Amino acid sequence: MKLAILGAGAVGRSVADLAGEYDHAVTALADSTSAAVDPDGIDVADALARKDESGRVGADAPADALDAEYDALVEATPTTLDDAQPGFGHVRTALERDRHVVLANKGPVAERYDELRDLERDSEGSVRFEATVGGAIPVLSTIDDYGPGKITAARGVLNGTANFVLSRMAAEGLGYEHVLAEAQDLGVAEADPSFDVNGTDAALKCAILANVLNDGGYSLADAEVEGIADLPGNALELAAEDGRTVRLIGEATPDGVRVGPRLVPQNGTLAVTGTRNIVQLETDHAGRLNLSGRGAGGPETATAVLADVNRLSK
Repeated sequence: MKLAILGAGAVGRSVADLAGEYDHAVTALADSTSAAVDPDGIDVADALARKDESGRVGADAPADALDAEYDALVEATPTTLDDAQPGFGHVRTALERDRHVVLANKGPVAERYDELRDLERDSEGSVRFEATVGGAIPVLSTIDDYGPGKITAARGVLNGTANFVLSRMAAEGLGYEHVLAEAQDLGVAEADPSFDVNGTDAALKCAILANVLNDGGYSLADAEVEGIADLPGNALELAAEDGRTVRLIGEATPDGVRVGPRLVPQNGTLAVTGTRNIVQLETDHAGRLNLSGRGAGGPETATAVLADVNRLSK
């Protein structure tokens, strides 16, 4: 398939870099200020080298990428809240052109899911968004295979930054600020980590899960969210005395969407360490399914994007 990729951050770059291995051509790649467009396929290596050298992927305008020749638009611009713009507008444009859309951007799916599905129904194109929940972990495709009506709830550890901080605090007895600074030095946490540590990122993913399981109706505003920044310093120590630990757990259940620090068994399934994610699906007939793996990272998330492209190509 021919791909137009919007966003040249870690995920967008990785999708462009790996597309050829999946037998797809990149006909457009755009960052916030420029684009490289060629109906026969751009030279991805050259575009990424230009980005590194000059901050621009090409000589074209970003809007030219939306107007390019492509079968699927890959929306990998940064997630925004509320109106989910400009990502939602990009999706609208592609669907109105009867093109497919693959999202790594969580905003349109978490904040405007019902509108997204309405646009899809009026289009010859389809929307897929595996990469918005759990990075490389095939959470949404598993739900799709089972049928959303056969899964009653989803919960898990859905943010690698928060999990790295909590698991390091527990293992080494270190304070929150010390571990957060370490995470930033390692590139695990952003310079402004609030999106991760205040629970917003996990809540967006849980809103997406709730939308998929219930055919819409949820956004971030419907979630009860508590982060880890205000966790008492002795909470992990006290938990360990009882054979437990603390993880930031997100839930999409019949009772709603909730995210917050929770006590879990120290050697239990939910006590994943480092930046790993895990999602538990409660099914009607197959019991509990545990899906775990790398929940973030450019190449990891790009594999989920390209898996969606492959599904569309079939």
